[in-house]
Order: sequence, then structure tokens, then C-alpha cells
Amino acid sequence: MAFGMHDSAADLDGDMMNEINMTPLVDVMLVLLIIFIITVPVMKHALHVELPRATTQPQTVKPDVNQLSIDAQGAYFWNQKPITLEALEPLLRAEAEKAPQPELHIRGDKAARYEFVMTAMAQARQAGLKKIAFISEPGTK
Repeated sequence: MAFGMHDSAADLDGDMMNEINMTPLVDVMLVLLIIFIITVPVMKHALHVELPRATTQPQTVKPDVNQLSIDAQGAYFWNQKPITLEALEPLLRAEAEKAPQPELHIRGDKAARYEFVMTAMAQARQAGLKKIAFISEPGTK
């Protein structure tokens, strides 16, 4: 029996073709071989970059932390002391000039209007403070 030829006599006898057709398997293997030949040189290409060295010493000087609280009525408190919005701007500028620059933690009341918190945050950014964080209480489910 020739390969790929249909034998009508074999159909009458009920014989099944018991040979595995290897052509599709060889085709797939050749395609995979070509893909690997193309991709291996690309994977070996490396770009040499000189990375900075990091020190593993713990930071001994911790920056100061200032707290700016805003209550539900829109009143501002600098480290638990009441302050007006006009007096806040020069205070923020003075803190921004310090080295290392202190962190500013903004604690806004849940009932405070968004406007009050954003005004304080905008003044802090205009003053030059780079480390601004919001403080919140963990919620319950």
C-alpha cells in the first residue's frame, strides 16, 4: 500500500490504517526550531548599565513630622494648636526650607468639606513640601 493512496480493497476488508502520519509532527517541529533559532540571539543581547550602589546602613536621623488637622467646621490645627489659614502659609514655607525636609501628615475629619483639605494640600505643595501624607483610621467591616 502506497502512503497517501486510498485502497478501496482495504475498506472492504475493514482493515484500519495503523501507520502514524508523521508529516504534521515534523512540520510543527521545524516551525518551533526556526522560532528558537530566531529568538535565542535576541534573548542573549544585553545592555550594560552601571547601577548605583546602595548603602545598607539604617537611617539614623529621622525627619520631623508635622501634623495638620482639619476639623468638621474647617478649622486648622498645626501640631494640635489652632492656626488660621493665613498663618499657615509662612509656616509651611519655613518647614519646606529645612534640611532634611519634614513630613506633613494631614488629618482631615470625615465630615470636613473637601475644599478645606485641598486648600491646605495646595498651600503645602506651593510652599515646596515634597512629603505629604494623609492619615486615616482603619475601617471596620
